[in-house]
Amino acid sequence: MYCATGCFWGAERRFWNIDGVLETSVGYMGGTAVHPTYEQVCTGTTGHAEVVKIVFDDSKVTYQKLLEEFWTMHDPTSLNRQGGDIGTQYRSALFTTTAQQHETAIQSRNIYQGVLTGEGFDEITTEILAADGIQYFFAEEYHQKYLQKNPQGYDCHSSTGIAYPTVGVSA
Repeated sequence: MYCATGCFWGAERRFWNIDGVLETSVGYMGGTAVHPTYEQVCTGTTGHAEVVKIVFDDSKVTYQKLLEEFWTMHDPTSLNRQGGDIGTQYRSALFTTTAQQHETAIQSRNIYQGVLTGEGFDEITTEILAADGIQYFFAEEYHQKYLQKNPQGYDCHSSTGIAYPTVGVSA
């Protein structure tokens, strides 16, 4: 599972704290540059998004639960920005690894969109793409577990403040 929710530092910490998540790493996906660097991605010219790769034990945490965390940890209606972070590298995106994940992601987006619409929010702008054929580039080591190394470090995540409904979809 690969998620883009803006700056990857805070998102990685939120996911690594979930019981059943075995491993996280941060990197770049969805662009055209081969072996992009952080500096290149930050220019907005590579097309890559900052993403968190999540490896999880589905006997302890469901994909649906991870999606619920994804939707509520950022503002998926904000196009190419989260808080003060602006640019296509901060876009909202899900890169799914199976057909079932893809279907579940779309269903969960539609459910959350219904809730957000009822609260007066705009349309969700999240890209939902199959990860097949889209390379994940591991980010530089200093980005890995950044907020574990720097507990007071930058964590810019601006959520909608709207909870995901308790009625979900199967995963």
